[in-house]
Amino acid sequence: MKVVCVGGGPAGLYLAILLKRQNPSHDVTVHERDPEGSTYGWGVTYWRALLDRLHAHDPESARVIEDDSVRWNEGVAHVRDQVTRQPGDEGHGIGRHRLLEILAERARCLDVRLEFESEIDACDPPPADLVVAADGIHSALRTRHAGHFGTRLEDGRNPYVWLGTTKVFDAFTFAFVETEHGWIWAYGYGYSGDHSTCVVECAPETLTGLGLDRADEGERLALLEKLFAGVLDGHPLIGRAPTGTNSPWPTFRTLTNRRWHHGNVVLLGDAAHTTHYSIGAGTTLALEDAMALAAALRDHGTLPEALTVYEHQRRGELLAAQSAARHSAQWYENLPRYIGLPPHRMFALLGQRHSPLLPYVPPQLYYGIDKAAGQVEALRRLKRWLGPRAARALHARSADGSR
Repeated sequence: MKVVCVGGGPAGLYLAILLKRQNPSHDVTVHERDPEGSTYGWGVTYWRALLDRLHAHDPESARVIEDDSVRWNEGVAHVRDQVTRQPGDEGHGIGRHRLLEILAERARCLDVRLEFESEIDACDPPPADLVVAADGIHSALRTRHAGHFGTRLEDGRNPYVWLGTTKVFDAFTFAFVETEHGWIWAYGYGYSGDHSTCVVECAPETLTGLGLDRADEGERLALLEKLFAGVLDGHPLIGRAPTGTNSPWPTFRTLTNRRWHHGNVVLLGDAAHTTHYSIGAGTTLALEDAMALAAALRDHGTLPEALTVYEHQRRGELLAAQSAARHSAQWYENLPRYIGLPPHRMFALLGQRHSPLLPYVPPQLYYGIDKAAGQVEALRRLKRWLGPRAARALHARSADGSR
């Protein structure tokens, strides 16, 4: 089979690796419009479950990814000069640049052709049995057939900025700072021995009240360093100059598609779906897309059948993540509802922000029920039973309302 992957991000590179592992005679080319080694972003997060799947699918690249990742098993929240710590699942961080470097090196070892600075014409893609649109949220291949795919974009409310810092966080760190114009907060996590990612978010009125929307790069970083001095410990924040007309303070765009394939074109990763950054699942979901598509192509005889199976499987598997992302974003958009709680209770509900029930239950009551559910098996079972059903019902209501 001849395969053309448009987009050299984690999804496209990992799919190429898996296809060549399944059948070395596959002719696989990855086209990336940017130069090799140039990438946006700082670090990416993932969890132990993904690492186990990477080891199962390609042990060679998984070992290098694991060796080059940092780990944490604790969350830390800074609220009103109080620090609260909670144990959590084993998390991992790795630099996006390093992850792409590992995947590109592995792909080359398997004789995948990598074509950098190679812009593909969406109206005339290279001839191939399968064309994979792994070219991100602004996918040109998807946009050309947006009506068929049923593409939908929804803008979130809160502006955010993606930064780096030389402060190496030893846990996944949340910092909430109150200003005269409202709250502003940061998510921080390490991804190497000398750098961390720091994502800053606030309400629109806080952004304009602080003047961050009008500040130049130097002024913006200086003000944010002052606001988050308590967690940065004197380390600087590092910005990235915006490209083109992109705002340094975008709002998150949630992308969905009713269909994921058209003829011999199939969507992968952010071209097919996005989930809010606050659940830290974007790279994980992209890699899992690649695993599912490779398996469908291996196990089903015809291309239309394989693409249909892939689409059905991944759309179903994504429901839980999309629900969690939607509720997570809403939790932060409604921060005043929770921020007045004692810090340990606020942090506990921060950990429950994916729950479809939380927005409809008074926070203090939810905290009490959740604490009791952790002690009483019957309540724990009820919560496990009720939560997914509420999520499905709310998802169905949202889908009906969008038609």
